[in-house]
Amino acid sequence: MTRIIRVLALVPLLVVLGFGAVPEAAAQMNLDQAKAAGLIGERPDGLVGLVDAGAGADLRRLVDDVNRQRLARYGEIAASNASTIEAVQAVAGAELIERTPTGQYVMDAGGRWFVK
Repeated sequence: MTRIIRVLALVPLLVVLGFGAVPEAAAQMNLDQAKAAGLIGERPDGLVGLVDAGAGADLRRLVDDVNRQRLARYGEIAASNASTIEAVQAVAGAELIERTPTGQYVMDAGGRWFVK
């Protein structure tokens, strides 16, 4: 329980650090733009996903880059808190979905996309 509390305390830090931001050169659209356009959404595992599996290579690259950065950060947080990466992902996923603005896509626990 104490570990979960420590992990929860770090989630706001992830958001403040701009975690998930990808350099413009990595894609024509940044993460915020893609989410606002309904192309990418937040998943309960703390990662982002393509709302439409038929998305182009630029969006796939963006999702891969963001998820690679997030997984690296989750691993750091887990190691520094004697927790598991899965626990950190669950906490971050819940927080990121909570912070997702109305009108953007999020994934439910069953793997279905819906507009928040």
